Amino acid sequence: MGSSLLATDGYKFSMAEAGWPLRRETFYYSHRKGGQQVVPLDIESYVRALLPEPTESDYAYLARNSYEMGAGFKAAIQQKDKLVIRALPKGARFYAREPVFTLTGPSALVSWLEPLLLQLNFRIQVATQALADREGLAKALAALSCEEEKRIALETLDAVGVKPVPMTVDSEGYHARVMAVVRDLVDAVKDPSRIFEVGLRAATCMEQHEIALRACKEAGVMRTSNVYGAWKLGMIPVGTMGHEHVQRYGEDEAAFRAIRERRPERSSYLLDTYDTLTSGLPKAFRIIHEAPEAGDSIRFDSGDKKKQYTQAVSRAQAEGIKPVLILEDGLDAQATREFEAMRVEYGWEPSKQFYGYGGFIVARTMACPFTRDRVAAVYKLSRTGHVPTMKFGNELAEGKQSIPGVPVVFRRRSGAGPIGLIGQEGEPVPEGYELLSGASPEAASAIPTDGAGEQRVAYTPATQKLVEELRHHHFPQGRAR
Repeated sequence: MGSSLLATDGYKFSMAEAGWPLRRETFYYSHRKGGQQVVPLDIESYVRALLPEPTESDYAYLARNSYEMGAGFKAAIQQKDKLVIRALPKGARFYAREPVFTLTGPSALVSWLEPLLLQLNFRIQVATQALADREGLAKALAALSCEEEKRIALETLDAVGVKPVPMTVDSEGYHARVMAVVRDLVDAVKDPSRIFEVGLRAATCMEQHEIALRACKEAGVMRTSNVYGAWKLGMIPVGTMGHEHVQRYGEDEAAFRAIRERRPERSSYLLDTYDTLTSGLPKAFRIIHEAPEAGDSIRFDSGDKKKQYTQAVSRAQAEGIKPVLILEDGLDAQATREFEAMRVEYGWEPSKQFYGYGGFIVARTMACPFTRDRVAAVYKLSRTGHVPTMKFGNELAEGKQSIPGVPVVFRRRSGAGPIGLIGQEGEPVPEGYELLSGASPEAASAIPTDGAGEQRVAYTPATQKLVEELRHHHFPQGRAR
């Protein structure tokens, strides 16, 4: 049994319509931090069990909510036989930044999976803690958000051969904590319609996210990126653009024009894929000038958002335009109040400034510490067609740079050097290393993973070459600081 077609974020549908849904693309899953961790299950089986089973009623709902899907998307979603999965085997150990798996297939299909795949981080954290510290595990799992979260924890412990620890499900407590957080945010902005929820990727499971959405709705927040949750709870699905869309086009303006010129809805321009102030902002403003009455928005996502906000507002006022401003990524109630004070200072209308919250609503309210942010789990586009691609972000977000190409993991078996090398599919295996991606569990168990105290991970020459070529392409004169 697969997943509902609606069980993803709204921007997946808009990006598919503004992109190439049948194009062959590669995404990879990784944790940016967290030390040595363990793969607790057969990833290929896990992924294939999540694939969507679309119905005509799903497409009808999408069409009623600004996401009418074309023939290309509908064909791509059915092409499950074209999905190629390259994964570390069950039981393998991995390190921060190493690709745990890659998915290659039709763009719309491999992109659609992101929110559900990111929830895998919870299973990995449970397994890793279980094999390292049973006392710490018991403390971490003492109070869980929902029955599904408990089921996942028990399933994971069984998979790694660890006896269960006492667990209590406190859904009411989780609901109350989410409610308190959302009410505080509403108090900060004075209008719940200026807030939307984007926490599906921060959730441990769909049931947990539904509890959070119910609390949001009760506090007056009616917009969410979770399309399935919106359908089930009578909320409004939202979302327009993610970094993958800009990476597909290779530069900001072409990507922004695609979202504007291939969809009849309002457009939202994500500024920071390459550089917010030198690329994203000026190119978004160029398009907004062409139709200032369209009500398009710009979205700040990483780096020094206060600096970006100040420059964006000052420039917009000087140029006589009034884009809607959307602030996301890492916001809490205090940061929201600070941005509201800046809005008042600059005379920006309340109806022209909105806020999106994900982990602050969904994950920071968990009693369990195994959140996505704890390991910085990501799922990133790394190749579109035959072209490698990566996200650069702003200078203050260097740790958010992604890996290009079709990355694989080489594990050191003998000699000196980093314990892990991130290479490219088809690249010769470096001397003293073995290919871990795609290895059988039996073969992988023979490969050392403790690193003898070394937990360094580096790029192979092939991967480093791709990074340098892409950096030179996007920043031929060097990066502005």
